[in-house]
Order: sequence, then structure tokens, then C-alpha cells
Amino acid sequence: MTFAQPPRDPLGRALYRAPIWIYRLGLGPLLGGRFVLLTHRGRSTGEARQAVLEVLGRNDDTGAVLVASGYGNRSQWFRNVRAEPRVLFQIGNRRLRGVAEALPARESGQVLAHYAQEHPISATELMRGLGHDVDGLDDYERIGADPVNGVPVVRLRPEAETVHFPDFTAPTGPGVPQPR
Repeated sequence: MTFAQPPRDPLGRALYRAPIWIYRLGLGPLLGGRFVLLTHRGRSTGEARQAVLEVLGRNDDTGAVLVASGYGNRSQWFRNVRAEPRVLFQIGNRRLRGVAEALPARESGQVLAHYAQEHPISATELMRGLGHDVDGLDDYERIGADPVNGVPVVRLRPEAETVHFPDFTAPTGPGVPQPR
């Protein structure tokens, strides 16, 4: 199995991070309800970091959403929320303060299998792009449940609504975290 890596060249990195700028410009609703802007703290620096992730599922009663760490345990955002689970997240114009909690391995596998049933083409292309060969729901369950080389799923559970996000377009100053 070959593991995909995020782009390292400047142009590839800029394109990879373009959805973050869509949210920063106030255009998050253009991405619909299938994406979430996650703002978290760097585990070493304590500075604000951001990632745009695809929503695998949601609980309309609690407001919780499920996202996957496509790069597994190597993903920086995943490692950061494991160290500091308090996060901010935004879907469209809805901004929430909450907690990120990694699902148990078996439950991650079930979530991925359910996502594959709901979005078979997207799920297949996503997994292949990440270096995983899939041929049926059992493969998705196996990939989600693999704690070493798999794709863990994280629940973003809201605690409060209508929070004020840091203004990342404002000038930097002492104590003003800026995402990289």
C-alpha cells in the first residue's frame, strides 16, 4: 500500500488549502453542508491552525458531525485535536465551539462503510487517492478500523453556537494567533 502525502510544492499546497480561504472570505456556504472548516490548536506552538474536511455524517439532533483523517495518524490536524480536543468548527455560516473526539476503531470502520454506501463514487475515489484499494464495504470497515494505517473518524460535538471566530484577516499582533 502506498500512502498519499499532502502536496509540498508551493502551488500544490496553495491549491490544497484554497478551501480555507473560501471560508475566510465569508463564502463558506458555497461549499454546502458537505464540508467543515476546523480551527484547532497546534500541539507544539499552541497557535490556531485550520483545515477544511469533508463531512461523512451528521446528527441533526445534537449538531455533531463526523469527519475522517484521510492521512490517518500522520495528519497534523488529527494529531493536534488528539492533544487538544477543544475546537471551533464552521459549516456554511454556522459557527460552533465544540470538542473533537476520535471514534473507536470499529465504529470508524462502520462510519466509512456507511459513507461508501451513501456516496460510492466519492468514497472509492477518495480511498484510492489516499493509497487504499477498496472493493466492497468490508474494505471500508477494515480501513476505518485499522489503528495504524487506517482512516480514523472524528466526531465534532458542539458545545455552543454562534461563537465569534478569530479574525484571521486582521493584522497580527501580540497574542493574536494566526493559522499557517
